[in-house]
Amino acid sequence: MKKNNSKNSGSGKKISVSYAAEEAHDNVSVVAESAAAYSLSAGKGYINQTHLTAILGGAADKPENRMTAFEKIKRIDEGISKKELESLKEKATLDYNQLSKVLSVARATLINKKGKEKFDRVLSERIVSVADIYSYGYEVFEDAEKFNRWVFRPNQALGGMAPYDLLDSQYGREEVKNLIGRIDYGVYS
Repeated sequence: MKKNNSKNSGSGKKISVSYAAEEAHDNVSVVAESAAAYSLSAGKGYINQTHLTAILGGAADKPENRMTAFEKIKRIDEGISKKELESLKEKATLDYNQLSKVLSVARATLINKKGKEKFDRVLSERIVSVADIYSYGYEVFEDAEKFNRWVFRPNQALGGMAPYDLLDSQYGREEVKNLIGRIDYGVYS
């Protein structure tokens, strides 16, 4: 006897997972895990590892947009290091002037830290929030360069503003993340 379950892939597409009802529970888990892995690639049949790595690197073992709220809180409490900020800077192709605007902090504050020195809790929270958006964008766009260009393009859904222009406030970041979600689900206007 075969049973079909429809699963949401997270990219707005539905996939079907078929399995024999009399199969052992382990086999069902393997099929479900395979379906989840397939869905991460947006239907391409493979997982692109560049979209599954953490933007900040460091202690994170999964992308920021896939971290639970408690995992993000723990990262913030530990503090984000200058090395992790450099990872965000490099992947997002932002310079210190752009980062200081987005993080609402003086450029010197970002530059003066060294290596493993950590930023305070408030700045660490902003860094994690921005990394979360970039991580989600890279997953949805499936191309870091394409997303990095998109961030600077004016967008009608944001009142003609570029997503970058909104990243310097909590509410702006929420709007950008919501827009990426609408793109992910094909409801982009």
